Amino acid sequence: MRKIMILLCVVTMAVGCSSWRKKSGADAGVISETTGTGGSEKVDASAMNYGATGSDSGSIEGLQSISFEYDSVALPASEKAKLDGNVAWLKKNNGKMQIEGHCDQRGSTEYNLSLGERRAIAVKKMMTSMGIAADRLTTVSFGKEKLLSTGESEADMAKNRRANFVPSGN
Repeated sequence: MRKIMILLCVVTMAVGCSSWRKKSGADAGVISETTGTGGSEKVDASAMNYGATGSDSGSIEGLQSISFEYDSVALPASEKAKLDGNVAWLKKNNGKMQIEGHCDQRGSTEYNLSLGERRAIAVKKMMTSMGIAADRLTTVSFGKEKLLSTGESEADMAKNRRANFVPSGN
């Protein structure tokens, strides 16, 4: 199973890397495109190179992982601004996004896979209600299989309860 997940990550990264843009300097790769209203908007046309860790990596400007409370799928009020920022990022950038649901290490594998799935689906529903087309979003649950922290403290476990956002190509 682990080899399949690694292979899937490598393939996703290889396919997705060529289709996303990232700024590498103040105006590096910036072009002007015509908007739907006839105006002009500056768009970064330089190649993006994102790893399969998505917003967990912290290297995708404008994308942030969303944290959840213990055993909950409800979006905490403190995380609303992150979700708004991720929606704005998707509205600016073409392509699709995979939403990964993650959990802390407590509970069974089966329970955490289910909870992670419910978290990812809840985030997808919120994003579609904010104007993102449902066909641009996919969901997957990793349960407790991809921990950011293996510590036993509440602060360590809180790092693992998240929705991660991974650009997945056009």
